[in-house]
Amino acid sequence: MLRRRHMGRAAAVLLLVLLSTAVFLLAYNFITMIVHYRQQKGQILIDPVMEMPENAKKPKNGKLLFHIALTATDTPYSKWQCRIMYYWYKRKKDLPGSEMGKLTRILHSGNPDNLMDEIPTFVVEPLPSGVDRGYVVLNRPWAFVQWLEKATIEEEYILMAEPDHIFLNPLPNLSFEEYPAAFPFFYIKPAKYVKIIRKFFPEERGLVTNIDPIGNSPVIIKKDLLEKIAPTWMNVSLKMKYDEETDKTFKWVLEMYAYAVASALHGVQHILRKDFMLQPPLDRATGNKFILHYTYGIEYSMKGKHGDWGFDKRRYLDGPPPRNLTLPPQGVPESVVTFVKLMNEATSDIPNWDTPDGSTYYNQN
Repeated sequence: MLRRRHMGRAAAVLLLVLLSTAVFLLAYNFITMIVHYRQQKGQILIDPVMEMPENAKKPKNGKLLFHIALTATDTPYSKWQCRIMYYWYKRKKDLPGSEMGKLTRILHSGNPDNLMDEIPTFVVEPLPSGVDRGYVVLNRPWAFVQWLEKATIEEEYILMAEPDHIFLNPLPNLSFEEYPAAFPFFYIKPAKYVKIIRKFFPEERGLVTNIDPIGNSPVIIKKDLLEKIAPTWMNVSLKMKYDEETDKTFKWVLEMYAYAVASALHGVQHILRKDFMLQPPLDRATGNKFILHYTYGIEYSMKGKHGDWGFDKRRYLDGPPPRNLTLPPQGVPESVVTFVKLMNEATSDIPNWDTPDGSTYYNQN
């Protein structure tokens, strides 16, 4: 009797072992089959919105250089920001880890200006008078369409940047083949505005969640992909601006939504990189971020209240901020202190800083 019980238990254990082994082999064979199938189909096995491994995208003994392109106007406000941006581009371009290629300021004023000799510039035409309805950013996609069509661009990839970007660290190519790299913005929420989005991205084109929470900048993208997207981006931007409900809802981020929708219309999905950029004072630490974007106004006092110290680029529409900005009070985010130090270093080294438009001297008082 006892012997039978032992034999029964041993048989049960053996059965469990055999079942576990069978399940493992089935799972292994299934996964192997999927991997083999996808590799045959040339598919990427990594989620495209995740960071790609560096060794998966680097050519042997080479770099994937990208061309830096920033659209700009000929206003003093745009000029001083471009000068800061170009200064830090030159400082970081040739450092280890950088895959930054040449830089072009795409000037959509229709005429050359006095920074042509200082910053490599390509002049394109603005939209016809009145078409932008006072929203100058609508000129950005039109500027890219012209530049891509007319300019000679040596690099295979393009970084769409903006004048108020400062390079913190040498920037590698964060994209992966047909997947551009982009920074995710917390306020770009296509799924929140389904009714509006469907005006430009109909149901037959796919789910609204296929639209990435991004703008056109910063984005590193293959040149041939951008050549396809740019005309659509321009057309969607204009349609959004001329739709009263959309214009009223999206306001100053309308052109960002237009790029996100245009990309999705072409089936392009972006790798979302939070380390691509930081925006003080919302982001408190610089960490290992690559670009600092000083778009938000910053104000602090010695007691942690607003009023005593501040910086807002919009205060300097008619000319540049002064050299040697006062450092903010103790206790402010490290990103703010870093920004002020970077501004001060650049303005101390850039010649004729007080006259970026070549004609007027800006007096802070």
